[in-house]
Amino acid sequence: MGAVRRFVHPEPGDTLASIAGRELPGTENGAQVLMSWNLHLAMRVFPVSDVPGAVLPSDLIYVEPPPSA
Repeated sequence: MGAVRRFVHPEPGDTLASIAGRELPGTENGAQVLMSWNLHLAMRVFPVSDVPGAVLPSDLIYVEPPPSA
């Protein structure tokens, strides 16, 4: 079995920015980094809320990049 990427589920009230602050401290543009690792969030057809970067409690958020080929 291959390596498993680390992931988290959002806590109540989380946004990509708050998750990035917690999981990627000191990373510049952490929310954008998370978005690049979680393209399933970028491809959503509907907005989650009026809050930029909002996520659903059931979302799975990868907090490390995909494995290289």
